[in-house]
Order: sequence, then C-alpha cells, then structure tokens
Amino acid sequence: MLVNKTILITGGTGSFGNTFIPMTLEQYTPKQIIVYSRDEMKQWDMAMKYEDDPRVRFVIGDVRDKYRLVQVLKGVDHVVHAAATKIVPTAEYNPSECIKTNINGAMNVIDACNEVGVKSAVALSTDKASNPINLYGATKLASDKLFSACNPMNDEDGTRFSVVRYGNVMGSRGSVIPFFISRRETGELPITDVGMTRFMISLEEGVKLVWHAFEDMKGGEIYVKKIPSMTVVDIAKTVAPEAKQKIIGIRPGEKLHEQMIGTEDAAYTYEYDGYFKILPAINGWSEDPDRIGNGTKVSERFSYTSNNNNEWMGQDDLSEWISVNQHKIGKI
Repeated sequence: MLVNKTILITGGTGSFGNTFIPMTLEQYTPKQIIVYSRDEMKQWDMAMKYEDDPRVRFVIGDVRDKYRLVQVLKGVDHVVHAAATKIVPTAEYNPSECIKTNINGAMNVIDACNEVGVKSAVALSTDKASNPINLYGATKLASDKLFSACNPMNDEDGTRFSVVRYGNVMGSRGSVIPFFISRRETGELPITDVGMTRFMISLEEGVKLVWHAFEDMKGGEIYVKKIPSMTVVDIAKTVAPEAKQKIIGIRPGEKLHEQMIGTEDAAYTYEYDGYFKILPAINGWSEDPDRIGNGTKVSERFSYTSNNNNEWMGQDDLSEWISVNQHKIGKI
C-alpha cells in the first residue's frame, strides 16, 4: 500500500510524526514523506535528522488553510491527519481555536483530499472522542464523524477516509509519564483521583495501527487498538516510588476512566485479533460484508473502557518500558 508512494502527514513534527516517519521509511521505502506543519523551529530540528534523506520533505502550512493544503497535496497518494489542538485544559480555555483546528481543519483536509484525488486518508483520534465531556473530545468526535461520513457512495476512485482511535501515548510530550518524571525531584506528585485509570499505548503500536488501517480500510471505519490499562496511582508509584502523592481532584474536562467504545456503538462494532472496528452507522455500511471481513460482532451492551479492560499493565512492565525508552520520554 505505502511502498513507493507519496505520503503527507499533517502535524508531522509532533510525537506521532517523530515515530511514524523513521518506521515508515524503514518498513515501506515510500517515494516521499511530506511533513506539513506550522512550527518552523520544530521542522528545522526534525530536518537535521533527515538532511541526507531526499525522501523527507518539509512544508510550512496550517490545516486551517484549505488553499495551502490543496497546493501541497497535489501528487500525494496517502494522508495521515495528525494535526490537532490536544491538551485538554488548553482546549477548555481556548475553545474557538480548538474548533478551528480540530473540526474546521479536518474538513479542510477532507475537501482538499477530494479535490486533488488523494487515494486514502487516515485521521488520528483519541479515547476522549467516545462519549466526550470536554471540548477536545467533542471536537475529535466531530472530526471522526466527518472522516467516517464523507466516504464516496459509488465512486470507486474517490478518496477513502478512516480513523484510528487509541489512548494515552506513553512518553509523549504533555503525557502523564514525563510529567511525573519532571516532578519527581520535588518529592510530591499530584494525583487527581486514586481510582483514575488510563489506557496505555506506545507510539510504535500507534504507527502499526495506522499502517493496518491503510491496508484494511474500505472507508468510514474507526479502528480501536486493544491495549492495556493502568491506574494513575500505579504510574506514579512506578515513576517515583518514594514520592508522596497529593490528591488534587479532577481538573476541568477530565474523566475518571477513559472510554474508546461506548454501548451506543456496540451495534456497529466488530472484534478482531488485536483490535476492534467500529463501522459507520449510515448507508448500511455496518452490515457490509467487505467492511466486516472476518470480524465477530460484539455483544449488545459491550463497552471498552479503561476500568473494564481485560488487559492491565503492571508496575514491572511500565518500569521496563521506561528503562528502554528513557532517552526519548517527553522529547518527541
């Protein structure tokens, strides 16, 4: 699918892009990967890593600018839409800016892909988009709906769109692990709630899920990776076992437990080895044999939340992961 193809990644200087690019260059030897983002300093820093690789190209642009997207997407085969305003408190206090990027930007990507004839596009989503209680989650749910509903009805040559959804990315900038590490020396870690749980996924697993979506998608699917959960208290104990824990209460827009699939989506959800797939509820696509493939329909009241998960990450597992990845935690 991606071999000798031109791929554009929006928000490509972020945590996902820093992992997707080297992994994809090695796995698929694409013709070119175009990094499309608005931060010139992050582009400059990333370009230093690839200065001898002509397959990586950097373009300044914003997903809010459809005209620029149309310019840059000419000749592109596949798009990964990773650009987003994603810090929950930032979105709560700057709602209009979050909407411009996460909803309007998603629509611009869709329109531009259709206009120039991109073959397929995969958008990154979040567990916060399922039954959202904060603005970030609500905007990502809207983005998911756009990417799901905009697929062509009959035109086999039209752009295909799908979504991948996953939880807390371990070690990424702004996530809980580097935050706790940064506070470790103070001897005290802030804990929102002793019962809080989170899904845990590595960036490498996220990249592989995107690869799978490109290979499998017919259009409109939401791919949900099966990943372990962990309590925030156990994360804190692993990062700083000697530190005190101070309960500070849940912040605006936070959930006690995260959800990736709610009961309202159970009627359209199928289970596979290693992941779930939520099919579109429109156009009869949830009953389409090509989209279902070898999946098994989940139970009527099924939900997939960080507290009802069958798979849990222990402190030893996280400690080992930190030991192996400490050189890049909080840096990408």
